[in-house]
Amino acid sequence: MSGKRGLLVVISGPSGVGKDTLIERLRERDPSLRYSISYTTRKPRPGEADGVNYFFVSRQRFEELIAQGFFLEYATYNGNYYGTPAAAVEEARAAAHDILLKIEVQGAALVRKRAPDGLFIFIAPPSKEELVRRQQLREGSASDEDMVERLKIAETEMKHASEYDHVVINAELERAVSEVLEIIQSARERQT
Repeated sequence: MSGKRGLLVVISGPSGVGKDTLIERLRERDPSLRYSISYTTRKPRPGEADGVNYFFVSRQRFEELIAQGFFLEYATYNGNYYGTPAAAVEEARAAAHDILLKIEVQGAALVRKRAPDGLFIFIAPPSKEELVRRQQLREGSASDEDMVERLKIAETEMKHASEYDHVVINAELERAVSEVLEIIQSARERQT
């Protein structure tokens, strides 16, 4: 297996589409998949833990990391920074581990430039109405203004779905997980 690099699998999609749950199930069904924990300046949501869901840092610290060239990609989303640590991704790939990145479309475009061999998968909702329902469930305490802003961002992100290698509709979680696993397995087979 000398010289074999791990896959870089980029998962994107609008807020509320179910990316976190899908990634959790992917990792349960294929424990060999690694997950790159992103850095963010947003505040943790209830139940989130630093170093598990994200590395939560101040805006000042994030900007210091940008200046140091720490990130494979970084972007702002809804007023907060999000970024992928470059070294962690490279170390996993160099050790032949497949690694999952959950990033928004702006960040995915940057990763495509820096890692054109990546596998880019867009997770789409079955409908706009279902996405709104999921966002409301997840962000129960969010203001109407915040929900309108999230929906605008989601509509913009959906326009980029055609730029991805694959689009998976998350209408039913287990079916979507199986579809993504098939895409990853196919890419692994092409590598050998």
